[in-house]
Amino acid sequence: MMVVEAPIRWPRKVNEIPKEVFVQEDLFEREMETIFKGPEWHPIAHESELPNRRDFKTLILAHVPLLITRDDSDQIQVFFNSCTHRGTQLEASRKGNKKLFECPYHRWVFNGSGALISCPKRAEGYAPSFSMDRYSLGRPRVASFKGLIFVSFSEAAPPLDEYLGEISDTLAAIMANDGRLRFLGYQKIVFDSNWKGYNDSDSYHAALLHGAFRALNWQGGKGTQVVSKLRGHIGATSELSIPKDGGSSLLKDPSLLEFRDEDPKVGSRVVKMFPLFVAVKHLDVINLRFATPVSVDKTEVHYAYFAHVDDDDGMVRHRIRQASNFTGPSGFVSMEDASVFQRIHIGNQTPGVATFQRGVTDENEISFDYKQNDEASNLVKWDYYRRIMGFARKGEQ
Repeated sequence: MMVVEAPIRWPRKVNEIPKEVFVQEDLFEREMETIFKGPEWHPIAHESELPNRRDFKTLILAHVPLLITRDDSDQIQVFFNSCTHRGTQLEASRKGNKKLFECPYHRWVFNGSGALISCPKRAEGYAPSFSMDRYSLGRPRVASFKGLIFVSFSEAAPPLDEYLGEISDTLAAIMANDGRLRFLGYQKIVFDSNWKGYNDSDSYHAALLHGAFRALNWQGGKGTQVVSKLRGHIGATSELSIPKDGGSSLLKDPSLLEFRDEDPKVGSRVVKMFPLFVAVKHLDVINLRFATPVSVDKTEVHYAYFAHVDDDDGMVRHRIRQASNFTGPSGFVSMEDASVFQRIHIGNQTPGVATFQRGVTDENEISFDYKQNDEASNLVKWDYYRRIMGFARKGEQ
């Protein structure tokens, strides 16, 4: 028997979000179609993850399997990971290096550029209209920014530079401005949280959550926050000073906390893109977080870490050690996040609203002027979400 969820009634105040949007299963499926397959751009990889010709990577984005390749002409290609014959998943490995991709069902073979180059028993009788050049692998729309690869499942998505808008400079700065990166590795996790709860919370929260900040007497500094006016993408830049004793009182190796790459006055940068992507530069860690909604209560996040191609061996080792120990899902600074994301999801099973407070200057109008640590910057994204999902505010027609 199908359970029909109660209708969602959106509050009039702009800083109140109905908790039902985090937990209703039928709404989750609508989001997959309206948002993730709608006119949005989704980062899925950086080209440095495929450094060699014939390298490939697979992933699933909002239930859609994708295959990324670097073909024999050194071009990045993105395909639907599905044979054009009967729809079988073409490649099951997470990553590797292959010249050809063979479907295990009927042995249709595709090259790294997506062309169908072999299909057995074709001479014994295929449909009259069959032509091999009509059965190349299907593709989403693809665009890139500083080597960061984006896809869209909709022809209505605007040009990527227009889509990024105000956050372009911050995103570029996270990727060393020129995007000439060297891939270091992943940390992967599935959070027991709705995707919107994860995206809301992967930035602003009180220092109480992170015991390492308190133990090390670590202090954040001043900064700025820019918000795109339509979709609510956020770009934040702030100071990040090391502890007064350099961490020597608690860490066997205080060099983990060194700044080697740039001025601590811009030691922390964060980008949060609608709907789900997060990019972070803390200390010398370059971290792109590729995420996908799995279900109403699970979100998978791949933390990908990078160096710059001009780094010497010592700097590469330094970035690896910071990435391994610092900001990832098991890092000594951010390890508590997974627990709190789950507790947010549990708490949202109760009636009522989630309320944003810090930085709210008018409960009836969306603002675009935020300080670095204001949580109210999330409200631009929430208003966009509300409108594209078709929820009217209380009192609106």
